[in-house]
Amino acid sequence: MRRVTARGADVRRSAWWPVARAVAGGLGVGLLLLLAGLAAVLVVVPKATGSVPLTVLTESMEPTLPPGTLLVVRPTPPDDIAVGDVVTYQAVSGEQALVSHRVVAVARSSDGASTFTTKGDANAEADAPVSSAQVRGVVWYSVPVVGYVNQAVNGARGWLVPTVAVALIAWGAVLVTRGVTAAVRRSSGQRGHGRRRSSTESTDSTDSTGSTDRRRHVGTARRSGPGRRLHGAALPRHQRGRGTRRAAPSGRR
Repeated sequence: MRRVTARGADVRRSAWWPVARAVAGGLGVGLLLLLAGLAAVLVVVPKATGSVPLTVLTESMEPTLPPGTLLVVRPTPPDDIAVGDVVTYQAVSGEQALVSHRVVAVARSSDGASTFTTKGDANAEADAPVSSAQVRGVVWYSVPVVGYVNQAVNGARGWLVPTVAVALIAWGAVLVTRGVTAAVRRSSGQRGHGRRRSSTESTDSTDSTGSTDRRRHVGTARRSGPGRRLHGAALPRHQRGRGTRRAAPSGRR
Protein backbone atom coordinates (compact mmCIF):
# COMPACT_ATOMS: atom_id res chain seq x y z
CA MET A 1 0.00 0.00 0.00
CA ARG A 2 2.91 2.31 0.81
CA ARG A 3 4.53 1.62 -2.55
CA VAL A 4 1.36 2.51 -4.40
CA THR A 5 1.05 5.77 -2.47
CA ALA A 6 4.66 6.75 -3.15
CA ARG A 7 4.29 5.88 -6.79
CA GLY A 8 1.10 7.95 -7.03
CA ALA A 9 2.89 10.89 -5.43
CA ASP A 10 5.72 10.55 -7.94
CA VAL A 11 3.22 10.48 -10.79
CA ARG A 12 1.45 13.59 -9.51
CA ARG A 13 4.77 15.36 -9.05
CA SER A 14 5.91 14.42 -12.53
CA ALA A 15 2.64 15.84 -13.87
CA TRP A 16 2.78 19.29 -12.26
CA TRP A 17 6.52 19.74 -11.85
CA PRO A 18 7.20 20.81 -15.49
CA VAL A 19 4.32 23.29 -15.28
CA ALA A 20 5.63 24.75 -12.02
CA ARG A 21 9.12 25.05 -13.46
CA ALA A 22 7.78 26.79 -16.56
CA VAL A 23 5.72 29.23 -14.48
CA ALA A 24 8.65 29.99 -12.17
CA GLY A 25 10.95 30.49 -15.13
CA GLY A 26 8.45 32.81 -16.81
CA LEU A 27 8.01 34.87 -13.65
CA GLY A 28 11.76 35.09 -13.21
CA VAL A 29 12.31 36.25 -16.76
CA GLY A 30 9.45 38.75 -16.45
CA LEU A 31 10.88 40.18 -13.23
CA LEU A 32 14.31 40.43 -14.81
CA LEU A 33 12.90 42.26 -17.83
CA LEU A 34 10.90 44.59 -15.56
CA LEU A 35 13.96 45.50 -13.52
CA ALA A 36 16.02 45.97 -16.65
CA GLY A 37 13.33 48.25 -18.12
CA LEU A 38 13.17 50.33 -14.95
CA ALA A 39 16.93 50.64 -14.89
CA ALA A 40 16.90 51.78 -18.52
CA VAL A 41 14.14 54.36 -17.95
CA LEU A 42 15.48 55.72 -14.66
CA VAL A 43 19.24 55.56 -15.18
CA VAL A 44 20.54 54.53 -18.59
CA VAL A 45 18.50 56.74 -20.94
CA PRO A 46 18.75 59.92 -18.82
CA LYS A 47 22.50 59.48 -18.39
CA ALA A 48 23.06 58.80 -22.08
CA THR A 49 21.06 61.83 -23.25
CA GLY A 50 21.85 64.31 -20.48
CA SER A 51 18.21 64.26 -19.39
CA VAL A 52 16.85 64.51 -15.85
CA PRO A 53 14.20 62.14 -14.38
CA LEU A 54 11.61 63.98 -12.27
CA THR A 55 8.38 63.03 -10.52
CA VAL A 56 5.03 64.84 -10.69
CA LEU A 57 3.90 65.64 -7.14
CA THR A 58 0.76 67.79 -7.62
CA GLU A 59 -2.51 67.66 -9.58
CA SER A 60 -1.92 70.80 -11.66
CA MET A 61 -1.29 68.78 -14.86
CA GLU A 62 -4.12 66.28 -14.50
CA PRO A 63 -5.38 64.31 -16.30
CA THR A 64 -2.41 64.31 -18.68
CA LEU A 65 0.29 64.02 -16.01
CA PRO A 66 -1.20 62.82 -12.70
CA PRO A 67 0.84 62.59 -9.49
CA GLY A 68 3.39 59.78 -9.54
CA THR A 69 4.15 60.19 -13.24
CA LEU A 70 7.81 60.02 -14.21
CA LEU A 71 8.99 62.90 -16.40
CA VAL A 72 12.23 62.71 -18.35
CA VAL A 73 13.23 66.32 -19.07
CA ARG A 74 15.73 66.90 -21.86
CA PRO A 75 17.67 70.18 -22.22
CA THR A 76 16.31 72.12 -25.20
CA PRO A 77 17.43 75.42 -26.76
CA PRO A 78 14.89 78.21 -26.07
CA ASP A 79 14.38 78.83 -29.77
CA ASP A 80 13.12 75.24 -30.18
CA ILE A 81 10.43 75.57 -27.50
CA ALA A 82 6.95 76.09 -28.94
CA VAL A 83 3.39 76.50 -27.72
CA GLY A 84 2.03 73.17 -26.48
CA ASP A 85 5.33 71.88 -25.10
CA VAL A 86 5.49 70.95 -21.43
CA VAL A 87 8.53 72.67 -19.94
CA THR A 88 10.19 72.29 -16.58
CA TYR A 89 11.42 75.55 -15.09
CA GLN A 90 12.55 77.07 -11.82
CA ALA A 91 9.67 78.71 -10.00
CA VAL A 92 12.14 81.31 -8.75
CA SER A 93 15.35 81.84 -10.65
CA GLY A 94 18.29 80.22 -8.85
CA GLU A 95 16.18 78.00 -6.57
CA GLN A 96 15.76 74.22 -6.79
CA ALA A 97 11.95 74.15 -6.73
CA LEU A 98 10.77 73.06 -10.20
CA VAL A 99 7.44 73.37 -12.00
CA SER A 100 6.35 71.44 -15.10
CA HIS A 101 3.56 73.22 -16.99
CA ARG A 102 2.43 73.61 -20.57
CA VAL A 103 3.54 76.57 -22.69
CA VAL A 104 0.55 78.65 -23.79
CA ALA A 105 2.40 81.66 -25.22
CA VAL A 106 5.90 82.59 -26.39
CA ALA A 107 7.27 86.14 -26.60
CA ARG A 108 10.57 86.94 -28.28
CA SER A 109 12.25 90.31 -27.89
CA SER A 110 14.29 92.15 -30.49
CA ASP A 111 17.53 91.06 -28.81
CA GLY A 112 16.56 87.40 -29.19
CA ALA A 113 15.53 86.72 -25.59
CA SER A 114 12.51 84.47 -25.09
CA THR A 115 9.80 84.65 -22.48
CA PHE A 116 7.30 81.85 -21.93
CA THR A 117 3.84 81.89 -20.44
CA THR A 118 2.85 78.55 -18.92
CA LYS A 119 -0.29 77.09 -17.40
CA GLY A 120 -1.19 73.85 -15.68
CA ASP A 121 -3.78 71.78 -17.57
CA ALA A 122 -5.95 71.65 -14.44
CA ASN A 123 -5.43 75.31 -13.49
CA ALA A 124 -7.80 78.11 -14.42
CA GLU A 125 -5.16 80.84 -14.62
CA ALA A 126 -1.79 81.07 -16.32
CA ASP A 127 1.50 81.39 -14.47
CA ALA A 128 3.76 84.41 -14.39
CA PRO A 129 6.04 84.78 -17.43
CA VAL A 130 9.18 82.65 -17.33
CA SER A 131 12.54 83.69 -18.78
CA SER A 132 14.64 81.32 -20.83
CA ALA A 133 17.26 81.28 -18.04
CA GLN A 134 14.73 79.61 -15.73
CA VAL A 135 13.86 76.81 -18.16
CA ARG A 136 15.57 73.47 -17.47
CA GLY A 137 14.21 71.69 -20.51
CA VAL A 138 11.22 70.15 -22.27
CA VAL A 139 9.48 66.98 -21.11
CA TRP A 140 10.75 64.31 -23.52
CA TYR A 141 8.57 61.41 -22.37
CA SER A 142 6.56 60.38 -19.33
CA VAL A 143 5.73 57.06 -17.64
CA PRO A 144 2.74 56.79 -15.25
CA VAL A 145 3.30 55.54 -11.67
CA VAL A 146 7.04 54.97 -12.21
CA GLY A 147 7.67 58.35 -10.62
CA TYR A 148 7.14 56.77 -7.21
CA VAL A 149 9.94 54.35 -8.00
CA ASN A 150 12.08 57.30 -9.02
CA GLN A 151 11.37 58.94 -5.67
CA ALA A 152 12.41 55.78 -3.83
CA VAL A 153 15.58 55.50 -5.90
CA ASN A 154 16.49 59.14 -5.29
CA GLY A 155 15.81 58.78 -1.58
CA ALA A 156 18.02 55.70 -1.27
CA ARG A 157 20.35 56.10 -4.24
CA GLY A 158 23.43 55.35 -2.14
CA TRP A 159 22.44 51.72 -1.54
CA LEU A 160 19.47 50.92 -3.78
CA VAL A 161 21.16 51.29 -7.16
CA PRO A 162 24.15 49.04 -6.30
CA THR A 163 21.79 46.51 -4.71
CA VAL A 164 19.59 46.34 -7.80
CA ALA A 165 22.65 46.05 -10.03
CA VAL A 166 24.03 43.16 -7.97
CA ALA A 167 20.61 41.47 -7.93
CA LEU A 168 20.34 41.72 -11.72
CA ILE A 169 23.82 40.26 -12.20
CA ALA A 170 23.14 37.44 -9.72
CA TRP A 171 19.79 36.59 -11.31
CA GLY A 172 21.36 36.55 -14.76
CA ALA A 173 24.06 34.18 -13.47
CA VAL A 174 21.38 31.90 -12.00
CA LEU A 175 19.52 31.75 -15.32
CA VAL A 176 22.72 30.98 -17.24
CA THR A 177 23.71 28.27 -14.73
CA ARG A 178 20.29 26.65 -14.90
CA GLY A 179 20.41 26.61 -18.68
CA VAL A 180 23.88 25.03 -18.76
CA THR A 181 22.90 22.44 -16.13
CA ALA A 182 19.77 21.46 -18.07
CA ALA A 183 21.80 21.09 -21.27
CA VAL A 184 24.37 18.87 -19.52
CA ARG A 185 21.62 16.69 -18.05
CA ARG A 186 19.99 16.24 -21.42
CA SER A 187 23.31 15.33 -22.99
CA SER A 188 24.10 12.84 -20.20
CA GLY A 189 20.65 11.29 -20.52
CA GLN A 190 21.10 10.76 -24.25
CA ARG A 191 24.52 9.12 -23.75
CA GLY A 192 23.14 6.88 -21.00
CA HIS A 193 20.25 5.82 -23.23
CA GLY A 194 22.71 4.94 -25.99
CA ARG A 195 24.81 2.80 -23.64
CA ARG A 196 21.76 0.96 -22.31
CA ARG A 197 20.57 0.27 -25.83
CA SER A 198 24.00 -1.04 -26.87
CA SER A 199 24.14 -3.29 -23.79
CA THR A 200 20.69 -4.67 -24.57
CA GLU A 201 21.66 -5.45 -28.16
CA SER A 202 24.81 -7.24 -26.96
CA THR A 203 22.77 -9.34 -24.51
CA ASP A 204 20.30 -10.28 -27.23
CA SER A 205 23.16 -11.37 -29.48
CA THR A 206 24.65 -13.54 -26.71
CA ASP A 207 21.30 -15.14 -25.96
CA SER A 208 20.70 -15.92 -29.61
CA THR A 209 24.17 -17.52 -29.92
CA GLY A 210 23.59 -19.59 -26.81
CA SER A 211 20.24 -20.73 -28.13
CA THR A 212 21.89 -21.76 -31.41
CA ASP A 213 24.51 -23.81 -29.53
CA ARG A 214 21.84 -25.53 -27.44
CA ARG A 215 19.84 -26.35 -30.56
CA ARG A 216 23.02 -27.79 -32.12
CA HIS A 217 23.61 -30.08 -29.11
CA VAL A 218 19.99 -31.19 -29.08
CA GLY A 219 20.20 -32.02 -32.79
CA THR A 220 23.33 -34.11 -32.20
CA ALA A 221 21.67 -36.01 -29.39
CA ARG A 222 18.64 -36.78 -31.54
CA ARG A 223 20.74 -38.09 -34.42
CA SER A 224 22.59 -40.45 -32.12
CA GLY A 225 20.66 -43.61 -31.46
CA PRO A 226 20.72 -45.84 -28.37
CA GLY A 227 23.34 -48.16 -29.84
CA ARG A 228 25.75 -45.45 -30.99
CA ARG A 229 28.64 -44.13 -29.02
CA LEU A 230 28.06 -40.56 -27.92
CA HIS A 231 30.51 -37.99 -26.75
CA GLY A 232 30.18 -37.04 -23.12
CA ALA A 233 29.81 -33.41 -23.98
CA ALA A 234 26.66 -34.15 -26.01
CA LEU A 235 24.58 -35.85 -23.25
CA PRO A 236 24.16 -35.28 -19.56
CA ARG A 237 26.30 -37.41 -17.25
CA HIS A 238 23.41 -39.52 -15.95
CA GLN A 239 22.53 -40.59 -19.55
CA ARG A 240 26.01 -41.60 -20.66
CA GLY A 241 26.57 -45.35 -21.24
CA ARG A 242 22.92 -46.39 -21.46
CA GLY A 243 23.30 -47.60 -25.03
CA THR A 244 26.26 -49.82 -24.08
CA ARG A 245 24.45 -51.50 -21.17
CA ARG A 246 21.40 -52.27 -23.37
CA ALA A 247 23.51 -53.72 -26.23
CA ALA A 248 25.39 -56.28 -24.05
CA PRO A 249 22.50 -58.77 -23.53
CA SER A 250 21.78 -58.76 -27.27
CA GLY A 251 25.36 -59.89 -27.96
CA ARG A 252 25.10 -62.89 -25.57
CA ARG A 253 21.95 -64.18 -27.25
